[in-house]
This record gives sequence, C-alpha cells and structure tokens, in this order.
Amino acid sequence: MSRSARWTVVVLVVLVGLGVAFWRELDGTQTTTGPRDTYVARDHRDADTPEALAGPRAAADLPPCPGPGPGAGPQPLRDVTLECAGDGAPVNVGRAVDGRPVVLNLWAYWCGPCADELPAMAEYQRRMGSAVSVITVHQDENETAALLRLAELGVRLPTLQDGRRLVASALKVPNVMPATVVLRMDGSVAEILPRSFATADEIAEAVNPRIGVQG
Repeated sequence: MSRSARWTVVVLVVLVGLGVAFWRELDGTQTTTGPRDTYVARDHRDADTPEALAGPRAAADLPPCPGPGPGAGPQPLRDVTLECAGDGAPVNVGRAVDGRPVVLNLWAYWCGPCADELPAMAEYQRRMGSAVSVITVHQDENETAALLRLAELGVRLPTLQDGRRLVASALKVPNVMPATVVLRMDGSVAEILPRSFATADEIAEAVNPRIGVQG
C-alpha cells in the first residue's frame, strides 16, 4: 500500500471515531469517564440531609402530606414513592391521591411563574377546604431551596419532593412549569393544564367543573 493510501486510511479511521463519539454524546451513551457519566437523577441533593433540612422545614412549616386513601390509586402512580418535603416521610403517591379529588401543582423553586401561582393555589385550597386536596410537587433536586421559597411566599401546602420528575413522567405531563394535573376521586386524570394561574378564581374555573365540585 502506498504512503498516500495509508494516510487516507488513517484519516478515515479518525473521522469514523470522531463520528461515533459525537453520536454517543448526543444520545447520552458516551463511554469516557467523567462527572456526566456518573450523574444520576435523584430526588434531592446529597447536601439535603435531614439535619440540613431541619431549619428550612421549620421555616416553611408545611402541613403533612395526605395519608393513604382506601385503595391503591391510579396505576401510573402506584410505584411512585416520594419524600414529603414537610417532614421527610415516604409517601406512596398512588395511595395518597386515592379516594379524593386532587390538584397536583408541579413547580420548581427557580420558576418565576410558579412563584406567582403558588399563593393562588394556597388561596384556592383555603376556599375549597376538604372538598379538594392541593398537593404541590417540587421538580428539582434542591429541596432546601424549595422549602425556603415556600417559606418566603408564605405558602403552606403539602409538598412532595420529586427531583427525578417521576410524577410528570408517570402522568405524561408536558415538560413545562408550572403545570397542574387534576385527578378525580378514583385517581384518574381529569385534565392536565400546562399553564399558570394568577388567581384562585381562575383555578376554580378551570378545575372544579372537571371534578364536579362547587366553590
């Protein structure tokens, strides 16, 4: 083989190697070592230990998350267990939403429209009383920041810590925040609302007819 032919082969091998590396980078299957290879989605940061969360939890002063309903709840949520941000207790989400109309409000501490909407959700819950349960779902692994944001806003709603976004994945919620999922008493999805609300009146208008409650 001539020298020019050998160089041609070398160049082709290099280009093929670069192409494979590029596509592995795109689809997340890269084989080189480094932080991105070892990253695993998690519900909260390593820094969010029970000891570190004690102060933020006291500041937020959240109510406990709902206890289990009479049944197993909707199939997509039966295997989803999350931490209750208020006290760290494990919550089987399927059982927690069973047997009651539920509004799941999906948000993150860094989301501006979420911060605007959360007080309206709290006011809606106050108006509805026991007729509807509003549960917020924090979709970022920084649990400390979530608790401090809720404390800052003065919003006291049961909150699930969901850094892996398991609820959104299970219910096929669009990748937007805030988003609201309306569940019937049997846990089935009445509506997914990928939008923000400015007032409790707007929430009631969008939610109540879908689950047959007054208020």
